[in-house]
Amino acid sequence: MAQQIYVNLPVKDLERSRAFFTALGFSFNPQFTNELATCMVISDNIFVMLLTEPFFAGFTGKPIADAHTSTEVLVCISRDSRAAVDDMVAKARAAGGAVPRAPQDHGFMYGHGFEDLDGHIWELSHMEAPPSGA
Repeated sequence: MAQQIYVNLPVKDLERSRAFFTALGFSFNPQFTNELATCMVISDNIFVMLLTEPFFAGFTGKPIADAHTSTEVLVCISRDSRAAVDDMVAKARAAGGAVPRAPQDHGFMYGHGFEDLDGHIWELSHMEAPPSGA
């Protein structure tokens, strides 16, 4: 069985967060969704569990970081093209997310990102395939 990754993020308003990520084109697994959490599908083996803050707090004895004022994690997702990076950033902005940084163009690698409604930072990157024979 292939390994899977589940990133767990606290959110203030589950329905608002789900609407935000739906606007970006993500789908959700109803099998792992209820009034406390929803399972956002990134790919066949990568998922993001959006958990209401009280539910999230039940998994840790530490305070929940306010992602608007501090950073605990940077989530990075690869995209198929530079245009796909820019498209998702535009969708995030249109859905109410923040775009605090300019795109970064390193020639072989292009990146940009956004902050979701709870301040979590999502980096998007596209890397050019290496030349054949490299």
